[in-house]
Amino acid sequence: MRETFITRSPGETWQLAATLLPRLAGGAVVALHGDLGAGKTTLIQGLAFAMGVTTPVTSPTFALLAEHQGASQRLIHLDLYRLASSDELLDIGFLDYLASPNIVVVEWPERAADVIPTNALHLFLEPGDESETRRITVVQH
Repeated sequence: MRETFITRSPGETWQLAATLLPRLAGGAVVALHGDLGAGKTTLIQGLAFAMGVTTPVTSPTFALLAEHQGASQRLIHLDLYRLASSDELLDIGFLDYLASPNIVVVEWPERAADVIPTNALHLFLEPGDESETRRITVVQH
């Protein structure tokens, strides 16, 4: 499956994230691809809001991991930008998160591609022609 969406504001990106939530059964992994400023954190904020998360959601670039409790599920947010190897990800219990009913969202998944599940939902985010516009391609194998 491959779908492409155009969003023209952060609010539209949040709406798109909310429409993707029903596809994320317990234990789902979402891999977010895109350069700095592509809108990855905005999309995660929209997903968190749709899940009922009430705490602020920012990118955990220096902490690597942030957990947020939603209404019925936890959102595990990983930012692998500073990751040296996939072994570091395994050391923090990545496989335990995968075995849980949490929704696991991974920014910069290419830094640990060998441990990202093959059934992950991949989102490719690209800036559009206008400052707030984003092209978001959703791919699931």
